[in-house]
Amino acid sequence: MVSNPPNPTPASPSEPNLPNVANMLDGESTAIRAAAGCYADQLYQERDADFEFMFTRAIEFRQETIYFLIVDRFHDGNKNNNPGPNPELYDPTRQAWGKYWGGDIEGIIEKLDYLKDLGVTAIWVSPLFEQVEELQFDRAAMHGYWTKDFKRINPRFLPKTEDNSLYSCSSFDRLISEMHKRGMKLVLDIVCNHSSPDVNGEKGKLYDNGTLIADFYNDTNNWYHHNPEITDWEDQWQLYYGEMAGLATFNESNIEYRNYMKSAIKMWLDRGVDALRIDTVKHMPMWFWQEFNTDLQTHKPSLFSFGEWGFSKPWEKSSVNFANRSGMSILDFGLCESLRAAIAQHAPGGFHKVQEIFDLDYLYDSASELITFIDNHDMPRFMSLNGDPGLLHLALGLVMTCRGIPCIYYGTEQYLHNDTNGGDDPYNRPMMDKWDQNAPLYEAINMFSKLRRVNPAVSLGSQEQKYVSDDIFCYLRRYRDHRCFVALNKGGPTAITVENTGLEKGEYICMLTKRQFQVQDGKLADLFLDHKEMLVLSYIGARVKGKTIVRVQLNDISTQPGEQVVVVGDCPELGNWDIDKAYGLEYINANTWFGELGFEQSVGNAITYKYAVRRPGQMPVYEEGSVARRWILAKSGTMKWKDRWAD
Repeated sequence: MVSNPPNPTPASPSEPNLPNVANMLDGESTAIRAAAGCYADQLYQERDADFEFMFTRAIEFRQETIYFLIVDRFHDGNKNNNPGPNPELYDPTRQAWGKYWGGDIEGIIEKLDYLKDLGVTAIWVSPLFEQVEELQFDRAAMHGYWTKDFKRINPRFLPKTEDNSLYSCSSFDRLISEMHKRGMKLVLDIVCNHSSPDVNGEKGKLYDNGTLIADFYNDTNNWYHHNPEITDWEDQWQLYYGEMAGLATFNESNIEYRNYMKSAIKMWLDRGVDALRIDTVKHMPMWFWQEFNTDLQTHKPSLFSFGEWGFSKPWEKSSVNFANRSGMSILDFGLCESLRAAIAQHAPGGFHKVQEIFDLDYLYDSASELITFIDNHDMPRFMSLNGDPGLLHLALGLVMTCRGIPCIYYGTEQYLHNDTNGGDDPYNRPMMDKWDQNAPLYEAINMFSKLRRVNPAVSLGSQEQKYVSDDIFCYLRRYRDHRCFVALNKGGPTAITVENTGLEKGEYICMLTKRQFQVQDGKLADLFLDHKEMLVLSYIGARVKGKTIVRVQLNDISTQPGEQVVVVGDCPELGNWDIDKAYGLEYINANTWFGELGFEQSVGNAITYKYAVRRPGQMPVYEEGSVARRWILAKSGTMKWKDRWAD
């Protein structure tokens, strides 16, 4: 399927000198939040809405800046709880990398203002569930993936006197309250595939708020698979039903297991969790995820989820199919690996390797919702590959301005890394030890995060490569009349000419360097780029307004140059079936059209709509070959329509 953008003419600026985002981003001001308009955080009212409108609400995660922290390694806010139920698992010297070091929920709460000032809007925390309290060789479950009870919190993260049942845990309630007070969202890390390995002769003992309900070695109710470990990672049967690293693997065909898991996660959602990161999703069949996600999204319609399909690539059909059909997004390992190769390791091909990933975005229904990152807890940190902070700035700047939802691994803003054994697990999980809010990368992330919130081209728009070589990469983010042009140079000082930036004529000021640039006829001539320099030129246009904003996405539509996809329907905002008054969508890539519709007159009503392709000149309009879709519009807030073209 091949498609090209219609190349619409953007609206011209009302003033000869275009506004620059650097001035807009000075300070976390009321003006910034007002400028964000309908893009500001308005995310916590879904459950209070009338039932008939609940299913129209959705959290928009594409504007978020996610920060992933390992609870035990972030900050020790309560030293009294450090020994935990089994003091053997705690190392006060922080030399035993497999043991607990003291981080806890109180530590996260103490650093919320630090994270907010960094620009973080969503915090992904490692699993909070109660873990097995024994060592396997020299390792404890400080990472959180050996769950003992999904309805209880790890007591090491709580005050010693506090009950760790989720039914009554006040520390977790306080974390949620303090985060939501700051407009921040909590992403809970969960694992549905497995519980615990053999630890001192016990394996897979699972509890329901303290009551034993399953035991791998006494599995009378068939809660677990009992198959050999995976040896062939290309064998689908082994991936689904084989054991991974000796972990007790759940039997997803058991309805009792499924009901327990769904009921447990619903409890966390009811306590205020906003989104889920789901571990090892490639090891469970698609039908399970479709059932699981549908059930949870019915329970909490605003829920956003993303999964870890380990080392996914866009050219691997299985991971792409999962992202398109499972009801959740995935972590973008393909982009991560290309960035690490191109920038940290100076691999042949350089930025061409990065563009090759973006060239395949059309394979995804929602490439703009992929979670982008440069490192995580399962690979050496970026600076363990290359200790040059300038290159780290480039890599993170690219992630913060390209398509997708950026995720920062804790401590990156402070250049945290440990290079022992190449920085591989567990040395990629050091204790956070600096909180310098004047660190250059800390300040840069703050500015990038604000840019993502005030300029929808960065969070919602298309991405067009404008110049690429081994060392230089230029691209444009575009949505409606919003623009953001990015240039990166990891090589020596050089000057280039970008013939078609996609920017309107005028003067621009780089939000990072404060350098001034003149664009004439869309061209940046003799653009000088210093070694390891990044430029960001931003223009913020008019925003879509309405009592209710509907974010419309259409997939599986093939168009030709000059054609435009429109939405037409039986209400004034959709033209009352007049195709000449239909609402035009934006081209994102060869598989995706997107747009925002502002509704005023029709809010609270049932409407019908369908899609059509408007062709230039006298060519006929091509409409979907199906009956119109039906929808009830919420009276206020943000909604999503995610549809596929119907032939």
